[in-house]
Order: sequence, then C-alpha cells, then structure tokens
Amino acid sequence: MPETFLLWLSWPLLIGGLLFFAAGSLGLLRFPDVYSRLHALTKADTLGLGLVVAGLSCRADSLLEVGQMLVIWLLVLASGATACQLLARQAREEHGDD
Repeated sequence: MPETFLLWLSWPLLIGGLLFFAAGSLGLLRFPDVYSRLHALTKADTLGLGLVVAGLSCRADSLLEVGQMLVIWLLVLASGATACQLLARQAREEHGDD
C-alpha cells in the first residue's frame, strides 16, 4: 500500500518539475533582457529539478539513491547561482548598466 501511494505521489512532482522546466525555457526565449532571462532560467530550472528529484526519490529503491540525487541537486543549485552571477556581471560590464 505505501508503495502505491509513493508511486502516485511521484507523478504530480515529476509533472510539476516538467512544467517548471518548460516555463524556464519559455522565459529564456521570451523575456526582453538578459537579467530577466537569467532569473527565469535559474529559478524555474532549480525548482523544476527539485521537484524531479523529489518525484524520483519517491520511486528510489534505497536511501543511497536518494542521497545521490540530493547531492546532485545541491551541486546544481550552487553552480547555477554562481554561473548566473558571473553572466549577469559580464552583461553589466558589456552594456554599461549600473
């Protein structure tokens, strides 16, 4: 019974993650300036990956798999924030925005 519940719980999480990935990609394509695009992409993709990790954790066979997914998510959080900061700084230097 708990396995069936976790299976059903994983679907909304996975679909929600997919929707956030799609929203981030759409924001990257549609927003007018580099700062809005970076914001949409990093926020939506970070939350999307978190939901996918939560959904896959419900289906995982062991705590080791869950731990590995959480470590990957934390690394993506750190690297995404760092990359976004560097790209925004470079854009500001190139365009002269203060």
